[in-house]
Amino acid sequence: MFASRHATFNHVWSSLLLEELHRLGVRDLALAAGSRSAPLTMAAAAHPGFRRHLHFDERGLGFMALGLAKGSGRPVAIITTSGTAVANLWPAVAEAQLTGVPLILLTADRPPELIDNGANQAIDQQGIFARYPVYQQNLPSPSPTIPAAFVLSSVDQALARQALTPGPVHFNCMYPEPLYPGDEYLDFSDYLAPLGDWLHSAQAWSPWQSGLAPCPAQPDWSELSTKRGIIVAGRIEDPEQASAIAALSERLGWPLLADLQSQLHFDGRNLGHHDLALQDDHFRAELARAEVLLQFGARLISKRLGQFIKSHPWQDYWLIDPQPARLDPDYRLRRRLLCTPGAFLAAHTHPSGNAPWHHLHDVQRASSLKIATACNRFSELGVCHRLGALIEGQLFVGNSMPARLMDMLGEPGKGPSRVMTNRGASGIDGLIATAFGFAQTSPQATTLLIGDLSALHDLNSLALLTKAIAPLVVIILNNDGGSIFRLLPVPKGDLLESYYCLPHGLDFAQAAAMFGLGYQAPATLAQFEQTYREALTSPEPEKKVTLIEIKVPSREVAEDLHALGVQIRGH
Repeated sequence: MFASRHATFNHVWSSLLLEELHRLGVRDLALAAGSRSAPLTMAAAAHPGFRRHLHFDERGLGFMALGLAKGSGRPVAIITTSGTAVANLWPAVAEAQLTGVPLILLTADRPPELIDNGANQAIDQQGIFARYPVYQQNLPSPSPTIPAAFVLSSVDQALARQALTPGPVHFNCMYPEPLYPGDEYLDFSDYLAPLGDWLHSAQAWSPWQSGLAPCPAQPDWSELSTKRGIIVAGRIEDPEQASAIAALSERLGWPLLADLQSQLHFDGRNLGHHDLALQDDHFRAELARAEVLLQFGARLISKRLGQFIKSHPWQDYWLIDPQPARLDPDYRLRRRLLCTPGAFLAAHTHPSGNAPWHHLHDVQRASSLKIATACNRFSELGVCHRLGALIEGQLFVGNSMPARLMDMLGEPGKGPSRVMTNRGASGIDGLIATAFGFAQTSPQATTLLIGDLSALHDLNSLALLTKAIAPLVVIILNNDGGSIFRLLPVPKGDLLESYYCLPHGLDFAQAAAMFGLGYQAPATLAQFEQTYREALTSPEPEKKVTLIEIKVPSREVAEDLHALGVQIRGH
């Protein structure tokens, strides 16, 4: 039953907003402290149906909510105060829009009369996120002249839009004084009475009926499936749908090239190490015998695979992905199907079979043997290669070098139960916070693999990790700066070292101590393996989070990858 007594009229609207969100399925709230958002915070604290997640840094808060939404598959609401607190959500909003993650931003704001006149902590928040929200509404200051159903129906409309086009929703909430309770709560029964049965039910006010249409059967599927093809799996977050794609590749006899983000990268049916194998002329020539390409999911990590797809003269190229975006940076697509992999497979149940490409697998295995030899020592390559066989539970991989190394080197085998990344904007910000949010959605252990600059960028979010509900292992690849630039055509010398690599000379032992985390810095692969296994299985609550720092020379990863490429190319 919805309460009739509230502290102020601001609190009535805040309670209506949150109650309708709960009735539409929201269960997690991410909150940062602030005065202007007091009505929303108090409504959130009083509601028994929410899990509340707190952080003092709004940038980290936005990314924590992103991780919660990625892991749970549900929309997550964020509550912040006004001013630059709102602006700090920008990076997470961009990532959510680009990857279709459902966030709901409830940002407190000054009323119109306090904007642009020198009032404290006031900025222009209307449209602050530009075109990135899939729906946004500037709510007026709460007033008894505006019916309560306006608030509820605004939420209904926003979440219906979000269901059709997943991404961030923004409600800007303009609250005048008073923001806190007076001597006693007031009775708003007369104002709420027109809501009728809603007050006593658990149903939303006017939920919109929406959902993805089934995938239309393609009349030329039978013809396509008789050709020599390959399947590429990009970002797919549902392991069950990903598994069905692997089964399709078996039935067709088509090689499967699975990206790290596909949930299939560690599957034995994936053509492992294909990124590095593409440097082998024999492998590339054999793969080039393909006539057609069937791709599920987009945003591939492997630049070499992307270049192969761009340059190959495909007879046909289909992309299946539910996100309503072009997802075709090279403009090679011949058919774009807006549906989930499961919907496509349900509509195309009888593919024609082809003989497997045995020679292609033979050439790939030759590259894998060279990779195993090159990775048999303590280095970034060695740690990432070994990690693929050690992982238990979930894996979150940071951007820059970690994502590329795991995509190149991850060994097929047991692998993680789920893999998650932030590969929409592919920024290095907020990765610790996102991984923490992701970890909170599962009782399994979670491993975060991240670079040193990414860790420094989100150092505040180490404060979140002590709230972990299951073992959480943070592996920091510390090569003293942005070593990825050594792999790019940046002119060598002072320009590269001072303006791109940005050596910092820091380690993370004191940071781990400051935030109360376990810390290890192994110096051999054997020590790394022992440390990692112990971090996953420690029964002591105070050792639930372990930071493992991998200290390596700055130039080593670029030199190792160059040497490995020479070996694979055979010259």
